[in-house]
Amino acid sequence: MNIDRNLRTRTRLLLALPIAVAAFSLAACSSPAERPSSDDLSSGIQKILDDGGLGDQFNDEQVSCISDELIDSKISDQDLQNIADGKDVQTNQEAKDLVSKEMSEAVVTCAQG
Repeated sequence: MNIDRNLRTRTRLLLALPIAVAAFSLAACSSPAERPSSDDLSSGIQKILDDGGLGDQFNDEQVSCISDELIDSKISDQDLQNIADGKDVQTNQEAKDLVSKEMSEAVVTCAQG
């Protein structure tokens, strides 16, 4: 009886193994965010502005300029991808501070042009 119980436990473990391996493989395959294109970032910035009721504050040329400035900054690929997706979400407080600083500088630079 005890041998039968051990056999069933081993069988269950062996059946669960492919599921665990598949889950781990899928997690390992997810690639880190890549730096978005200027056009994608511009679209995301415009969406964030529109959602905040500020959509008419900058023209397309200015938004494109802001996008280029942010791409050239030290903002992480993931944080830029979040912006490109239209989400004003950063990975941590340090990233949030950096995005705020870089965005402010970009707005000043691009609003003058």
